[in-house]
Amino acid sequence: MAIFSKKTDHIGGIMDVIRCDEPSYLIWKWHPSGSIQGSNTKENAIRWGSSLRVKEGEVAVFVYNQPNGILQDYIAGPYDGTIKTKNLPVLARILGLLYDGNSPFQAEVYFINLAKIIQVPFGVPYFDLYDPRFLDFGVPTAVRGTITFNITDYMDFIKLHRLINFDLTAFQNQIRDAVVRYVKAVVTNVPEEHSIPVVQIERKISLINDLITNDIKPRLEKDFGVNVVAVDINAIDIDKTSNGYIQLKRVTQDVATATTLAQTEVNIKNLRDIQQINAENLKETMRIQREEAQYAQHKQTQSTHFAAYQLEQQAAVGIAGAEALGNMGTNGATEMTGGGGMNPAAMMTGMAMGSAIGQNMANIMNGMMNGVNDPQQPSAFPPPPPSEVLYHVVINDQTNGPYNINDLTRLVSTGQLTKESLIWKQGFADWIKAENVQELASLFNGSVPPPIPHI
Repeated sequence: MAIFSKKTDHIGGIMDVIRCDEPSYLIWKWHPSGSIQGSNTKENAIRWGSSLRVKEGEVAVFVYNQPNGILQDYIAGPYDGTIKTKNLPVLARILGLLYDGNSPFQAEVYFINLAKIIQVPFGVPYFDLYDPRFLDFGVPTAVRGTITFNITDYMDFIKLHRLINFDLTAFQNQIRDAVVRYVKAVVTNVPEEHSIPVVQIERKISLINDLITNDIKPRLEKDFGVNVVAVDINAIDIDKTSNGYIQLKRVTQDVATATTLAQTEVNIKNLRDIQQINAENLKETMRIQREEAQYAQHKQTQSTHFAAYQLEQQAAVGIAGAEALGNMGTNGATEMTGGGGMNPAAMMTGMAMGSAIGQNMANIMNGMMNGVNDPQQPSAFPPPPPSEVLYHVVINDQTNGPYNINDLTRLVSTGQLTKESLIWKQGFADWIKAENVQELASLFNGSVPPPIPHI
């Protein structure tokens, strides 16, 4: 059945029934009974009082061809009644009087199907597509698809098109030509505006379809008065046998390879730099930990042998004082004799003080020796505190300590130290479990020694 066709209807030979019985159409022109197609008199003569039937989803348009222009009346369905000046106000304004039932008036009647959807296939023939990075290589490209539209704003549509002698085929060709121009313009600009390589444009058909739809829809509504329902791009064809495509693909592959190699080198360099930084940080961390351990061990040794260390410092102070006094005597003698004589008084004073300090040191040493030989005899100095054993413990895979027995007791109470914990102290060849350290056994059986008294 033709989409655009002409049909006549006649009832009783006098009055006309104006209606459209076409099952499939977009725009259909009605003809009165007995009219001759192509005649501008009887063909357009409509009987006053004729019956008008307009189905839902369609609109009847009365077109009056007047010397001062074309005027239209619209009756949207559903409608079933007679033609009167009440529903055709333009006719009343033109004629200025009423006609009886036998009087005709000149008008063309068109029915527009608002529910009809039209599909128009289109094809954009091969044109050269350029990658903005390599403008020397044009790639032949073609686009095929279908556009679907209908008419929703019939008043706007009629303003844009003269319905007299309207040809749907010619109208579809106009839309097809416009769509081809619009599609070509969009695809031509896609590589530059959306950074899509020409050799990969076939993979972006969905994105390009959306871009074309957004561009075409407002244009066709403005230029042709139609509502675009859908745009379907079926294919984007690239001539892969052309010299332009072959050369462009070779160049882009070289660029991609070079980019990949360069990025790989950058990644390797970054990895090496990170490894070097981590190694230096680890080395510095180990150095700091080693120095801290050495310092802590040194202080522990000083605490363990505090009495000897104290005696050593006192002896150093005494020797330094004796040397200073001796030098004082010598200097005094030089000053008294003018640089070449001797000062017996200063010398004797220095010798006396040196002798006293030496005697004092001798008494200290004798007292210490006597204390060793005679344990019952009280010493001049208090005995050193008992040597405290210190332990290192592995907690959460990290070395902690050193800890004394009181610290270990606390760790046991908090659950940080268990029988399975690794323990090390000076003299151990390796780390061993806490339960295997004999002196720590009491920590795990409920018998804990009292803290070491601080003297």
